[in-house]
Amino acid sequence: MTTRTARIATALLGGTAALITLAAPAAAAPGAATGRVDVTAQRLVLDPTDRGYVGTLTATVTNRRSTATSVSLVVTEPAGASFTSIEPGGGCFYDRLVENRLVIGCGGEQIEAGKSLTFRLGFHVWTTARTYPMVANGGRIEVVPDGAAAASDATGFTTLFRSTTGSLRKPRPYVQAVDTDLSIRGSAVTLIPQPDGTLLGRMPVTVRYGNDAPTFALNVAAALPAGVQVDHIEPQDMPSFPLGFTVPGGRFMPGEERTFDVFLSAPVGTAAGELGTGSLTVTGSYFWQAEDPQDVDPSDNTTSFTVTAAAAS
Repeated sequence: MTTRTARIATALLGGTAALITLAAPAAAAPGAATGRVDVTAQRLVLDPTDRGYVGTLTATVTNRRSTATSVSLVVTEPAGASFTSIEPGGGCFYDRLVENRLVIGCGGEQIEAGKSLTFRLGFHVWTTARTYPMVANGGRIEVVPDGAAAASDATGFTTLFRSTTGSLRKPRPYVQAVDTDLSIRGSAVTLIPQPDGTLLGRMPVTVRYGNDAPTFALNVAAALPAGVQVDHIEPQDMPSFPLGFTVPGGRFMPGEERTFDVFLSAPVGTAAGELGTGSLTVTGSYFWQAEDPQDVDPSDNTTSFTVTAAAAS
C-alpha cells in the first residue's frame, strides 16, 4: 500500500482524520443582523486517567443582535489530536494545522436575540499522567455568526493538567512530541495448504508507540513476494487490503505495545518452498491534508521476514 493509498483508506474507512460527525446544526432565523456576538471561555482543566488526560471546556456565546442568529465555532486545540466533542453543536471539520495542533470548525446552534448559550467542548490528551501539574497555552475559540466571512469575537484559554496527586500548583510547560517514535516487529511465516487449495499462514506482529506525538491511526504497508497478499488480521476493527492494513485497537498511549496476527495467503498452485522476503512498514496518520508524521528513527519502522509455502500433506 502506498502512502497515498493508506491515507485515502484511512479517510474513507475511519473518517476521523477528516471529519467528526455530530448533530445537524439548526437553521438560522431570517432577518437583518445587527450588534455583536461574543464568546467567553473558562480555563480547561484536564484530569489524569490511565489513558491520558480528559476534561471539558465551557464556552459561552452571547448574541447581542436584535434577531436570532446561528453561530459556528472555530477551535484551536491546546494539544494535537485532543479535541473530541462539542455539545450542543454539530458537523465538525478539521481545517488546518497550527504548530501541529488542529484547527476545527464546528456548526453551532441558533441563539435568540439577547440570549446566551453555553457550549461544552471535550478534550483528551493521550500522554502519560505525571506526578506534577502541567500547563499548555495556545488554545483558542472563535465565534462566527451565520453568513459572516470572519469571526465576530475570539478568546484564548489556558489548559491545566492536574497532577496524579490532584495538584494544579506551579505547573510545568507541557511539550508534546511532534515526530512519532514507532517500531514494528514480525517473524518468518509459513503458508499452509487449505482445503480449497489456497495457502494461508499466521504471523504475530508487534507495534510499539514510543511517545505522545499526535496521530489518529497507524497504517501498515506490506511488500510481499509475488502472489502473496494480506488476507486479513485478527483482531480486525478496520478492513484490510492485499498490501496493507490499519493497526487494530485505536489510539496508543506512549510506550504501549500491541500484538496482533497478520494472515498472509497465496493462490492455488503455489509451489512449495521459500517464496521470498516480505516486509511491513508502519507510519502514523494524523491530518489528512498534510504528509504523514516523520519518525525519530525510521530504521525500526520496517520489519522484514521470509515467506515459505509448505507442501501439501
